[in-house]
Amino acid sequence: MPNIDIDVSLIIHHFIHLSVAFVLALPIALNREAKQSGAGLRTFPLVCIASCAFMLVGMSVFPEPDAEARVMYGIITGMGFIGGGAVFKSEDGVSGTATAAGIWNTGAIGVSVAYSRYEIAIVLSVIGFLIFQFADPVKKKQRHDGKGK
Repeated sequence: MPNIDIDVSLIIHHFIHLSVAFVLALPIALNREAKQSGAGLRTFPLVCIASCAFMLVGMSVFPEPDAEARVMYGIITGMGFIGGGAVFKSEDGVSGTATAAGIWNTGAIGVSVAYSRYEIAIVLSVIGFLIFQFADPVKKKQRHDGKGK
């Protein structure tokens, strides 16, 4: 029978990181949910905490910087893949690119939190929220004024 060694302090350490990632993804997720975007309250926090978790595991299993960088590259690529599923092309043009970028942003938040770079994660969360909150009305006003599409 395998010996299961559970380090409670490590559980608490990782729980804090994952909780911070979750909280920092919420403003973007709530905005997207309120605007009935395809991705919302479930997608953005899950992407953020999964990115954080993958990076935390990578950092603990692969202490070499090159190996950690490969884990990060995998996360970045995965975010692009998930975001690609949010992009739709139609006769009217392309939609979902902002949602795809938002998914990528929340992945970056998760990685930042994993490395305890909270200042980066907070800035990404705030700026991401502000873009989603205020850019849409500006775009609509430009279209209405005849300056945009």
